[in-house]
Amino acid sequence: MLSERRLEVLRAIVQDYVGTEEPVGSKALTERHSLGVSPATVRNDMAALEDEGYIAQPHTSAGRIPTDKGYRLFVDKLAGVKPMTAPERRAIQNFLDGAVDLDDVVGRTVRLLAQLTRQVAVVQYPSLTRSTVRHVELLSLAPARVMLVLITDTGRVEQRMVDCPAPFGEASLADLRARLNSRVAGRRFTDVPQLVQDLPEAFEAEDRGTVSTVLSTLLETLVEETEERLMIGGTANLTRFGHDFPLTIRPVLEALEEQVVLLRLLGEASDSGMTVRIGHENAYEGLNSTSVVSVGYGSGGEAVAKLGVVGPTRMDYPGTMGAVRAVARYVGQILAES
Repeated sequence: MLSERRLEVLRAIVQDYVGTEEPVGSKALTERHSLGVSPATVRNDMAALEDEGYIAQPHTSAGRIPTDKGYRLFVDKLAGVKPMTAPERRAIQNFLDGAVDLDDVVGRTVRLLAQLTRQVAVVQYPSLTRSTVRHVELLSLAPARVMLVLITDTGRVEQRMVDCPAPFGEASLADLRARLNSRVAGRRFTDVPQLVQDLPEAFEAEDRGTVSTVLSTLLETLVEETEERLMIGGTANLTRFGHDFPLTIRPVLEALEEQVVLLRLLGEASDSGMTVRIGHENAYEGLNSTSVVSVGYGSGGEAVAKLGVVGPTRMDYPGTMGAVRAVARYVGQILAES
Protein backbone atom coordinates (compact mmCIF):
# COMPACT_ATOMS: atom_id res chain seq x y z
CA MET A 1 0.00 0.00 0.00
CA LEU A 2 1.24 3.49 -0.85
CA SER A 3 1.48 6.05 1.94
CA GLU A 4 -0.89 9.02 1.90
CA ARG A 5 1.97 11.31 0.91
CA ARG A 6 2.94 9.20 -2.07
CA LEU A 7 -0.70 9.06 -3.14
CA GLU A 8 -0.72 12.87 -3.01
CA VAL A 9 2.45 12.98 -5.11
CA LEU A 10 0.85 10.65 -7.67
CA ARG A 11 -2.32 12.76 -7.74
CA ALA A 12 -0.21 15.88 -8.36
CA ILE A 13 1.74 14.18 -11.18
CA VAL A 14 -1.47 13.05 -12.91
CA GLN A 15 -3.09 16.47 -12.59
CA ASP A 16 -0.01 18.32 -13.85
CA TYR A 17 0.64 15.96 -16.76
CA VAL A 18 -3.01 16.07 -17.89
CA GLY A 19 -3.00 19.86 -17.60
CA THR A 20 0.39 20.69 -19.14
CA GLU A 21 1.04 17.73 -21.48
CA GLU A 22 4.63 17.87 -20.20
CA PRO A 23 6.47 15.21 -18.12
CA VAL A 24 6.54 16.34 -14.48
CA GLY A 25 9.70 16.92 -12.42
CA SER A 26 10.10 17.09 -8.64
CA LYS A 27 10.99 20.80 -8.69
CA ALA A 28 7.80 21.69 -10.58
CA LEU A 29 5.71 19.55 -8.21
CA THR A 30 6.99 21.29 -5.09
CA GLU A 31 6.46 24.71 -6.69
CA ARG A 32 2.91 24.03 -7.86
CA HIS A 33 1.56 21.94 -4.97
CA SER A 34 1.59 22.32 -1.18
CA LEU A 35 3.03 18.90 -0.47
CA GLY A 36 4.65 20.02 2.78
CA VAL A 37 7.98 18.25 2.11
CA SER A 38 11.29 19.11 0.48
CA PRO A 39 12.13 18.51 -3.21
CA ALA A 40 14.51 15.75 -2.08
CA THR A 41 11.66 13.91 -0.34
CA VAL A 42 9.47 14.33 -3.41
CA ARG A 43 12.29 12.87 -5.55
CA ASN A 44 12.43 9.85 -3.23
CA ASP A 45 8.65 9.43 -3.44
CA MET A 46 8.80 9.65 -7.23
CA ALA A 47 11.55 7.02 -7.31
CA ALA A 48 9.35 4.72 -5.19
CA LEU A 49 6.33 5.34 -7.45
CA GLU A 50 8.48 4.54 -10.48
CA ASP A 51 9.80 1.34 -8.89
CA GLU A 52 6.22 0.21 -8.26
CA GLY A 53 5.16 0.98 -11.84
CA TYR A 54 2.85 3.96 -11.21
CA ILE A 55 4.95 6.47 -13.16
CA ALA A 56 7.59 6.18 -15.87
CA GLN A 57 10.30 8.31 -17.47
CA PRO A 58 9.97 9.06 -21.19
CA HIS A 59 13.30 8.65 -22.99
CA THR A 60 13.72 12.31 -23.83
CA SER A 61 12.81 13.91 -20.52
CA ALA A 62 13.95 14.21 -16.94
CA GLY A 63 10.31 14.38 -15.81
CA ARG A 64 7.87 11.51 -15.18
CA ILE A 65 4.47 10.61 -16.61
CA PRO A 66 1.73 8.34 -15.21
CA THR A 67 1.48 4.75 -16.45
CA ASP A 68 -1.78 2.84 -17.01
CA LYS A 69 -1.32 1.50 -13.47
CA GLY A 70 -0.90 5.04 -12.15
CA TYR A 71 -4.02 6.29 -13.91
CA ARG A 72 -5.91 3.25 -12.58
CA LEU A 73 -5.00 4.07 -8.99
CA PHE A 74 -5.85 7.74 -9.61
CA VAL A 75 -9.33 6.84 -10.91
CA ASP A 76 -10.02 4.25 -8.20
CA LYS A 77 -8.73 6.16 -5.17
CA LEU A 78 -7.84 9.74 -5.90
CA ALA A 79 -10.30 11.16 -8.42
CA GLY A 80 -13.72 12.35 -7.41
CA VAL A 81 -16.30 12.80 -10.16
CA LYS A 82 -16.31 16.51 -10.98
CA PRO A 83 -19.90 17.82 -10.74
CA MET A 84 -21.27 19.91 -13.58
CA THR A 85 -21.90 23.58 -12.82
CA ALA A 86 -25.47 24.92 -12.86
CA PRO A 87 -24.94 26.70 -16.24
CA GLU A 88 -23.48 23.48 -17.69
CA ARG A 89 -26.47 21.47 -16.46
CA ARG A 90 -28.90 24.00 -17.95
CA ALA A 91 -27.02 23.93 -21.26
CA ILE A 92 -27.24 20.12 -21.37
CA GLN A 93 -30.95 20.16 -20.57
CA ASN A 94 -31.76 22.89 -23.11
CA PHE A 95 -29.80 21.17 -25.86
CA LEU A 96 -31.37 17.74 -25.31
CA ASP A 97 -34.89 19.03 -24.63
CA GLY A 98 -35.20 20.19 -28.24
CA ALA A 99 -35.01 16.63 -29.61
CA VAL A 100 -38.01 15.54 -31.69
CA ASP A 101 -37.52 11.75 -31.80
CA LEU A 102 -35.12 9.00 -30.72
CA ASP A 103 -32.70 9.50 -33.64
CA ASP A 104 -32.53 13.19 -32.75
CA VAL A 105 -31.95 12.37 -29.06
CA VAL A 106 -29.04 10.06 -29.92
CA GLY A 107 -27.59 12.50 -32.48
CA ARG A 108 -27.75 15.43 -30.05
CA THR A 109 -26.27 13.29 -27.26
CA VAL A 110 -23.26 12.34 -29.42
CA ARG A 111 -22.60 15.97 -30.40
CA LEU A 112 -23.03 17.20 -26.83
CA LEU A 113 -20.71 14.57 -25.31
CA ALA A 114 -18.02 15.25 -27.92
CA GLN A 115 -18.22 19.00 -27.23
CA LEU A 116 -18.23 18.69 -23.43
CA THR A 117 -15.34 16.22 -23.19
CA ARG A 118 -13.45 17.04 -26.43
CA GLN A 119 -13.14 13.28 -26.93
CA VAL A 120 -14.79 10.76 -29.27
CA ALA A 121 -18.40 10.18 -28.15
CA VAL A 122 -20.18 6.84 -28.60
CA VAL A 123 -23.90 6.36 -27.91
CA GLN A 124 -25.69 3.02 -28.18
CA TYR A 125 -29.35 3.07 -29.24
CA PRO A 126 -31.72 1.58 -26.64
CA SER A 127 -31.74 -2.17 -27.15
CA LEU A 128 -35.12 -3.62 -28.08
CA THR A 129 -34.29 -6.77 -26.12
CA ARG A 130 -34.52 -4.62 -22.99
CA SER A 131 -37.42 -2.48 -24.21
CA THR A 132 -41.16 -2.76 -23.72
CA VAL A 133 -44.03 -2.14 -26.15
CA ARG A 134 -45.76 1.20 -25.63
CA HIS A 135 -48.32 0.84 -28.42
CA VAL A 136 -49.05 -0.99 -31.68
CA GLU A 137 -50.95 1.05 -34.27
CA LEU A 138 -52.69 -0.52 -37.31
CA LEU A 139 -53.73 1.74 -40.18
CA SER A 140 -55.75 0.69 -43.24
CA LEU A 141 -54.12 1.85 -46.47
CA ALA A 142 -56.24 -0.26 -48.86
CA PRO A 143 -58.82 -3.07 -48.46
CA ALA A 144 -56.00 -5.65 -48.20
CA ARG A 145 -53.07 -3.44 -47.10
CA VAL A 146 -52.23 -2.38 -43.54
CA MET A 147 -49.47 -0.26 -42.02
CA LEU A 148 -48.15 -1.61 -38.72
CA VAL A 149 -46.46 0.92 -36.41
CA LEU A 150 -44.60 -0.33 -33.35
CA ILE A 151 -43.75 2.24 -30.64
CA THR A 152 -41.40 1.35 -27.78
CA ASP A 153 -41.07 2.77 -24.26
CA THR A 154 -37.75 4.33 -25.32
CA GLY A 155 -39.32 6.28 -28.15
CA ARG A 156 -38.20 4.01 -30.97
CA VAL A 157 -40.71 3.78 -33.84
CA GLU A 158 -40.75 0.98 -36.43
CA GLN A 159 -43.10 0.90 -39.44
CA ARG A 160 -43.96 -2.04 -41.70
CA MET A 161 -46.35 -2.55 -44.62
CA VAL A 162 -48.49 -5.70 -44.44
CA ASP A 163 -50.10 -7.18 -47.57
CA CYS A 164 -53.06 -9.19 -46.29
CA PRO A 165 -54.33 -12.41 -47.93
CA ALA A 166 -57.89 -10.99 -48.05
CA PRO A 167 -59.68 -7.66 -47.54
CA PHE A 168 -59.87 -6.66 -43.87
CA GLY A 169 -62.61 -4.27 -42.74
CA GLU A 170 -62.19 -1.27 -40.44
CA ALA A 171 -64.21 -2.92 -37.68
CA SER A 172 -62.02 -6.04 -37.75
CA LEU A 173 -58.89 -3.88 -37.81
CA ALA A 174 -60.09 -1.89 -34.77
CA ASP A 175 -60.88 -5.16 -32.97
CA LEU A 176 -57.39 -6.54 -33.74
CA ARG A 177 -55.72 -3.27 -32.62
CA ALA A 178 -57.59 -3.30 -29.32
CA ARG A 179 -56.98 -7.00 -28.58
CA LEU A 180 -53.30 -6.73 -29.57
CA ASN A 181 -52.60 -3.71 -27.34
CA SER A 182 -54.48 -5.20 -24.40
CA ARG A 183 -52.04 -8.12 -24.53
CA VAL A 184 -48.69 -6.49 -25.39
CA ALA A 185 -48.76 -2.84 -24.23
CA GLY A 186 -46.33 -2.41 -21.34
CA ARG A 187 -44.84 -5.88 -21.86
CA ARG A 188 -41.25 -6.77 -22.75
CA PHE A 189 -40.45 -7.56 -26.37
CA THR A 190 -39.18 -10.97 -25.39
CA ASP A 191 -42.62 -11.84 -23.95
CA VAL A 192 -44.64 -10.80 -27.03
CA PRO A 193 -44.48 -14.05 -29.09
CA GLN A 194 -46.02 -16.07 -26.27
CA LEU A 195 -48.65 -13.41 -25.54
CA VAL A 196 -50.07 -13.35 -29.09
CA GLN A 197 -49.71 -16.96 -30.24
CA ASP A 198 -53.40 -17.82 -29.77
CA LEU A 199 -54.80 -14.46 -30.90
CA PRO A 200 -55.97 -15.62 -34.39
CA GLU A 201 -58.38 -18.06 -32.71
CA ALA A 202 -60.32 -15.07 -31.28
CA PHE A 203 -61.39 -14.05 -34.82
CA GLU A 204 -63.80 -15.42 -37.41
CA ALA A 205 -62.35 -18.09 -39.69
CA GLU A 206 -62.21 -15.78 -42.75
CA ASP A 207 -60.12 -13.21 -40.83
CA ARG A 208 -57.62 -15.58 -39.21
CA GLY A 209 -55.25 -15.59 -42.19
CA THR A 210 -54.95 -11.79 -42.11
CA VAL A 211 -54.53 -11.71 -38.31
CA SER A 212 -51.74 -14.32 -38.60
CA THR A 213 -50.02 -12.26 -41.34
CA VAL A 214 -50.12 -9.08 -39.22
CA LEU A 215 -48.76 -10.96 -36.20
CA SER A 216 -45.98 -12.54 -38.29
CA THR A 217 -44.91 -9.07 -39.44
CA LEU A 218 -44.94 -7.81 -35.84
CA LEU A 219 -42.78 -10.72 -34.64
CA GLU A 220 -40.38 -10.35 -37.58
CA THR A 221 -39.99 -6.66 -36.67
CA LEU A 222 -39.05 -7.58 -33.10
CA VAL A 223 -36.42 -10.02 -34.36
CA GLU A 224 -34.99 -7.69 -37.02
CA GLU A 225 -34.61 -4.75 -34.72
CA THR A 226 -32.81 -6.47 -31.86
CA GLU A 227 -29.50 -5.77 -33.59
CA GLU A 228 -27.46 -3.20 -31.70
CA ARG A 229 -26.95 0.23 -33.24
CA LEU A 230 -24.42 2.90 -32.36
CA MET A 231 -23.78 6.50 -33.24
CA ILE A 232 -20.28 7.97 -33.00
CA GLY A 233 -19.11 11.58 -33.16
CA GLY A 234 -16.14 13.82 -32.49
CA THR A 235 -13.53 11.58 -34.13
CA ALA A 236 -11.73 14.72 -35.31
CA ASN A 237 -11.06 15.53 -31.64
CA LEU A 238 -8.39 12.81 -31.65
CA THR A 239 -6.21 14.85 -33.98
CA ARG A 240 -5.60 17.25 -31.08
CA PHE A 241 -3.88 14.42 -29.21
CA GLY A 242 -1.51 13.14 -31.92
CA HIS A 243 1.47 13.07 -29.57
CA ASP A 244 -0.49 10.95 -27.07
CA PHE A 245 -0.47 7.99 -29.45
CA PRO A 246 2.96 6.32 -29.54
CA LEU A 247 3.28 5.62 -33.26
CA THR A 248 0.20 6.64 -35.18
CA ILE A 249 -3.46 7.40 -34.62
CA ARG A 250 -4.46 4.95 -37.36
CA PRO A 251 -5.07 1.83 -35.16
CA VAL A 252 -7.41 3.91 -32.98
CA LEU A 253 -9.38 5.16 -35.99
CA GLU A 254 -9.61 1.61 -37.40
CA ALA A 255 -10.91 0.30 -34.05
CA LEU A 256 -13.53 3.06 -33.91
CA GLU A 257 -14.89 1.85 -37.27
CA GLU A 258 -15.61 -1.61 -35.81
CA GLN A 259 -19.07 -1.58 -34.25
CA VAL A 260 -18.52 -4.92 -32.51
CA VAL A 261 -15.36 -3.54 -30.88
CA LEU A 262 -17.17 -0.44 -29.66
CA LEU A 263 -20.09 -2.42 -28.25
CA ARG A 264 -17.64 -4.61 -26.36
CA LEU A 265 -15.84 -1.52 -25.08
CA LEU A 266 -19.02 0.05 -23.77
CA GLY A 267 -19.84 -3.18 -21.96
CA GLU A 268 -23.13 -4.84 -21.11
CA ALA A 269 -25.98 -2.34 -20.96
CA SER A 270 -27.45 -4.15 -17.97
CA ASP A 271 -24.46 -2.86 -16.00
CA SER A 272 -25.64 0.70 -15.35
CA GLY A 273 -22.63 1.80 -13.26
CA MET A 274 -19.71 3.93 -14.43
CA THR A 275 -16.91 1.94 -16.09
CA VAL A 276 -13.43 3.29 -16.82
CA ARG A 277 -11.09 1.13 -18.89
CA ILE A 278 -7.54 2.43 -19.13
CA GLY A 279 -4.92 1.64 -21.77
CA HIS A 280 -4.09 -2.06 -21.83
CA GLU A 281 -7.30 -2.89 -19.95
CA ASN A 282 -8.95 -2.51 -23.37
CA ALA A 283 -8.81 -5.96 -24.96
CA TYR A 284 -8.58 -4.56 -28.50
CA GLU A 285 -4.91 -3.89 -29.26
CA GLY A 286 -5.59 -0.81 -31.40
CA LEU A 287 -7.06 0.92 -28.35
CA ASN A 288 -4.22 0.20 -25.90
CA SER A 289 -3.27 3.88 -25.91
CA THR A 290 -6.82 5.03 -25.07
CA SER A 291 -9.18 5.14 -22.14
CA VAL A 292 -12.91 4.48 -22.34
CA VAL A 293 -15.40 6.01 -19.88
CA SER A 294 -18.93 4.60 -20.16
CA VAL A 295 -22.17 4.45 -18.18
CA GLY A 296 -25.63 2.98 -18.66
CA TYR A 297 -28.70 5.13 -19.34
CA GLY A 298 -32.41 4.41 -19.31
CA SER A 299 -35.81 5.29 -17.95
CA GLY A 300 -36.65 4.20 -14.45
CA GLY A 301 -33.85 2.41 -12.63
CA GLU A 302 -32.87 0.12 -15.49
CA ALA A 303 -30.23 0.75 -18.15
CA VAL A 304 -31.40 0.10 -21.72
CA ALA A 305 -28.11 1.07 -23.38
CA LYS A 306 -24.68 2.62 -22.82
CA LEU A 307 -22.99 5.86 -23.76
CA GLY A 308 -19.44 7.03 -23.25
CA VAL A 309 -16.28 8.54 -24.65
CA VAL A 310 -12.96 7.30 -26.03
CA GLY A 311 -9.81 9.42 -25.66
CA PRO A 312 -6.12 9.23 -24.83
CA THR A 313 -5.08 7.87 -21.43
CA ARG A 314 -3.90 11.42 -20.63
CA MET A 315 -7.49 12.37 -19.91
CA ASP A 316 -9.23 14.69 -17.45
CA TYR A 317 -10.88 11.74 -15.69
CA PRO A 318 -12.91 13.65 -13.05
CA GLY A 319 -14.31 16.07 -15.66
CA THR A 320 -14.97 13.36 -18.25
CA MET A 321 -16.69 11.07 -15.74
CA GLY A 322 -18.85 13.97 -14.54
CA ALA A 323 -19.90 14.92 -18.07
CA VAL A 324 -20.69 11.32 -19.10
CA ARG A 325 -22.75 10.72 -15.96
CA ALA A 326 -24.67 14.03 -16.29
CA VAL A 327 -25.53 13.48 -19.96
CA ALA A 328 -26.67 9.89 -19.26
CA ARG A 329 -28.96 11.15 -16.50
CA TYR A 330 -30.63 13.71 -18.79
CA VAL A 331 -31.04 11.21 -21.66
CA GLY A 332 -32.71 8.83 -19.20
CA GLN A 333 -35.12 11.58 -18.12
CA ILE A 334 -36.02 12.34 -21.75
CA LEU A 335 -36.76 8.67 -22.42
CA ALA A 336 -38.90 8.46 -19.29
CA GLU A 337 -40.93 11.52 -20.35
CA SER A 338 -41.21 10.76 -24.07
